[in-house]
Amino acid sequence: MGRLTAGLAVAVALGVTGACRERAEAVQNEADLREMVQRMQPLVARATGLPFKRDPVVLRRSREQVRDYVIHKFDQDLPASEIAGLQVALRLFGLVPETLDLRTTMIDLLTEQIAGYYDPDSNALYVPADIEPFQMRIVVSHELVHALQDQYVRLDSIMLQQRRNDRRTAAQAVLEGQATVSQIPVLMPEQKPETLPAGWFWRQRAVMARQQDQMAEFAKAPLWLREGLIFPYLGGAEFLVWFKRTYPDRSILERMPVSTEQILHPERYGAADVPTELVFDDAGADSVLWEDGLGEFETRLLLQQHLGDESEAALLATGWDGDRYRALRGTAGDALVWVSIWDDAATADRFHRGLERAWARFRAGGPAARRWKVERLVIGGRAAVRLTDAPAGWSGWSRPVTVRILE
Repeated sequence: MGRLTAGLAVAVALGVTGACRERAEAVQNEADLREMVQRMQPLVARATGLPFKRDPVVLRRSREQVRDYVIHKFDQDLPASEIAGLQVALRLFGLVPETLDLRTTMIDLLTEQIAGYYDPDSNALYVPADIEPFQMRIVVSHELVHALQDQYVRLDSIMLQQRRNDRRTAAQAVLEGQATVSQIPVLMPEQKPETLPAGWFWRQRAVMARQQDQMAEFAKAPLWLREGLIFPYLGGAEFLVWFKRTYPDRSILERMPVSTEQILHPERYGAADVPTELVFDDAGADSVLWEDGLGEFETRLLLQQHLGDESEAALLATGWDGDRYRALRGTAGDALVWVSIWDDAATADRFHRGLERAWARFRAGGPAARRWKVERLVIGGRAAVRLTDAPAGWSGWSRPVTVRILE
């Protein structure tokens, strides 16, 4: 999950939007835009502590051209042969409605949200022709950070990792978080992001959500998509502020976080606490439609979706140490098996009880032809929880799907 296409950035104005309106510049053509980029490059380099190795290309694009780019990148990342499997998995988790067409929804949503993007393939910064003048400096300052990041780490190599959803989401949070934090002193030199109080960026979620709720596609999108769009910017910015305070002389690009647990709990990054990796054993006669992991952030979203309480969801997901799921198809229908590893027995027990309540609510009044079960297990000496949701006649009920810890 977490399949927002690499290189696409919503311009996060946050608390600087009002000031940026006052400082808006007239950009009449591409020559004016290139001049703005050239003036901002040294400011971006100073804010990130990284010099530019080369100048990015900067171009304007129509909204139709933006949509064409979104379609191209989306289909490159999730070909038609794979999108159906992910959609089945999301439906089995209850994260998207049965009637939702995932490809169409995500393309429409991203096209609506994009205020600018950097494309690693062409080393080009693209600005849609229809954005408001006051947004121009916000967009350019944000996308210039992505252009600079690509000169130190290959963005596509990070964001195109297959079946490593949580690691990708963590990487995206670093990239968007660094761009969000770094653009603030570029736009407002008097504002130092590291002096902002802890939690300041997260508290902008309500403001940002209200702004985006005025956009038709965002307003009707499922929670998984809405929060997944916001998290890299605000969660990533919170992490980057912590990083800048803790390691003032280091670049985050030297050692990237590997999980959303590290983004949500920066001390886990500092302690080099990496997730436990799980590997499924043979699927038997069933075909595997999709396999991946949720990670702590999407585990939170799943619990929030079904319990309706964000604070409780965050508590229940704390202690996550790794997970893996499979969406399977057999003769009886589609099945979901999800196994998670926890820090200790106490956190596993707490999650087990919470997941049972969440699934009971989700499946209340559901078809009698389906069964579900949440079990406490021990895998390789570690506390674990397994969720199984499948047709009553599924062969896996008598021969449970198992996983092992990858050493």
